[in-house]
Amino acid sequence: MTDDNTTYSLRSRQQTKMANGSPRPATTSSSSSSSSSSSSSTTTKRTSPYLPTPLETLALALYPALLAFGTLFSAVSPETRGAAYDAAAQSHTAATAPSYFARKDNVVNVVFVKRGWAWVSAAFVAFALTHPSFFSSRRGNPGINARKMRTAAARWLLVTAWWVLVTQWCFGPPLIDRGFRVTGGRCEVAVEAVAEGVADRADVFTAAACRAAGGRWSGGHDISGHVFLLVLGSFFLLQEVGWVACRAGALLGSAREERCVVMADGAVKGAGVEAERGSDEGGREGERERELGFGGKFALVVVALCWWMLLMTAIYFHTWFEKFTGLLVASMAIYPVYILPRWIPALRPFIGLPGI
Repeated sequence: MTDDNTTYSLRSRQQTKMANGSPRPATTSSSSSSSSSSSSSTTTKRTSPYLPTPLETLALALYPALLAFGTLFSAVSPETRGAAYDAAAQSHTAATAPSYFARKDNVVNVVFVKRGWAWVSAAFVAFALTHPSFFSSRRGNPGINARKMRTAAARWLLVTAWWVLVTQWCFGPPLIDRGFRVTGGRCEVAVEAVAEGVADRADVFTAAACRAAGGRWSGGHDISGHVFLLVLGSFFLLQEVGWVACRAGALLGSAREERCVVMADGAVKGAGVEAERGSDEGGREGERERELGFGGKFALVVVALCWWMLLMTAIYFHTWFEKFTGLLVASMAIYPVYILPRWIPALRPFIGLPGI
């Protein structure tokens, strides 16, 4: 009886230990799963809809980097420092120019930069009319995606309006000329011609009229129109082409979307939630969107030329402060057109987001 009681008590203890120990693995597994889920949730970090994304920040940082490198190069290069510089023309004299690109009559400056916005606009139109992302892929509803075309055209109109106001016309002289005169600049020959009664007062107020009258801008701060045009045009194309290519995986090898938007209810979500998805997504249309095509390649060539001429401008033309203000004025159009709609939902039906 004693042995039986002993055996029974041992079995009771073992069963009690097993009963007490059985939940522990489950608790451990549940805690590990919860910790893994919490860690995965912390690693999935959204970008701020109020600021540029990491890719955009990298692209934006390229512009001051090019300007800083060019300015530093011009300061340390013996050829550049030794060449005669015409402060009124903001360039080296043609006879002693240290490089072909230091001359205003170089072919890239005459053919490309002087007609810069026409080239930027042509590249944008070519991309919009040839890339599959601007065409509907839904069965039974082929053709142009009117919403994407409309919002892309709205962004082009806004950026073009800023270019016009700064360089062409702002209810009279453009902002660059107004800034020059406000800071003390004037057209020397035109002032004399007006006093003599052989020229109109408009010759005093605009750079184009001043040059036409044979005058020269003197004094004042001249915002670099080259830097303004090259920065604004190239970043506009990078936004319009870059996000389409990133979403399709054409540039980075895999589809990527960093942008976040604020929804009408205040929630912050990935920008992809607003994308229209066709029923045959991932099929032939998806493969076609991964190709830049003629329009995309044309746009990238224009962007590369803008970057090259921006570097040449940084090395050979204007003072560092004139180049800085050109960069600053160009940047003033980027946030309202490309960042503001991300956190103001009411703007997105009119301006939209590139690639969405």
